[in-house]
Amino acid sequence: MKRFISLLFILLIISSGCSQSDEPITDNSQTPYFPPIDSEVWETITPESLNWNTALLPELKNYLNEKNTDAFIILKNGRIVVEYYFNDFSLASPHAWNSAGKTLTSVVVGIAEQNGYLNINDSTSEYLGEGWTVMTPEQERAIAIKNQLTMTSGGDYTVPDTTCTDPECLKYLNEPDTFWFYHNAFYSLLQRVLDRAIPEGFDSYFDSKLKNPIGMSGTWLQFGYNRIFFSNARSMARFGILNLNRGKWNGTQLLNKNYFQKMTESSQELNKAYGFLWWLNGKESYHLPQSTRQFQGKLIPNAPDDLIAALGKNDQKLYIVPSQGIIVVRMGDNAGNSVPGPSGFDNELWGKLSQILNY
Repeated sequence: MKRFISLLFILLIISSGCSQSDEPITDNSQTPYFPPIDSEVWETITPESLNWNTALLPELKNYLNEKNTDAFIILKNGRIVVEYYFNDFSLASPHAWNSAGKTLTSVVVGIAEQNGYLNINDSTSEYLGEGWTVMTPEQERAIAIKNQLTMTSGGDYTVPDTTCTDPECLKYLNEPDTFWFYHNAFYSLLQRVLDRAIPEGFDSYFDSKLKNPIGMSGTWLQFGYNRIFFSNARSMARFGILNLNRGKWNGTQLLNKNYFQKMTESSQELNKAYGFLWWLNGKESYHLPQSTRQFQGKLIPNAPDDLIAALGKNDQKLYIVPSQGIIVVRMGDNAGNSVPGPSGFDNELWGKLSQILNY
């Protein structure tokens, strides 16, 4: 099925963001690099020039192949250091982001707020009207856009399908801001909120304010109740560069710094490892999707504490480490543990990366 989707939607990816003529640079430049949005050229830098442990790269490549990886990229300050493709995947192949795409929506919410279309403290009902749930009007109005961004809506997570956005699926269980649960339906309705708040609608706004200014390719597709973003791996890397630079792209501040700061720090005390749809490392405890349990310790112990991540089903990964200027992209099938956590693929991968990057 995944191969079929890849072949079908490669025609929909209007620009591959790929390069057949990438030229490596050999210095250890710490200056930020932004690949041009109107060219296929993308600067690379050698791992040797960064004093990485290159002897371990073949082992990493074999490991990634064994773990059902399709695309893997490591960037240093925007420049490509490592880029691997497996199976029949290539630079141009589109892949589902799954829930890693939630971070795209989070950024668009921030851009819409700075343009005056909404405030994250607004009640969701201001945009969806009364009756978007089966809660009482008072319970419904108490849910704010910020609750949708932070997974603190209080909606009933014991319903048969937490992706269902029909009103009858959206029931009251807890007061907003009093309980954290990864309830996908309340996230999904964020795009409907944006569609109502922005005159040109979510899709056009997404293209003009985020995708096009950073040279991404890709498209949103509907699968049941879920809208999933598809793009090639380099487009995910471009989004990583934007966030490594705190919402700035090549001198232009696309997302204001205040929202970016709030987006990438603990958004509430219930799950400190969660921002505005971003996962955060280095906190003393965390929750996982589809669980009410609180785990003690860091989300990914082997990774740097300042790592932020966009994480999606079947181990779609965008890791950003601001202190080191590192971005890591991984796309593929389930690597064996499809949720983040210290016993999962995330921690195992970062155990290997820590030895290569010598941090």
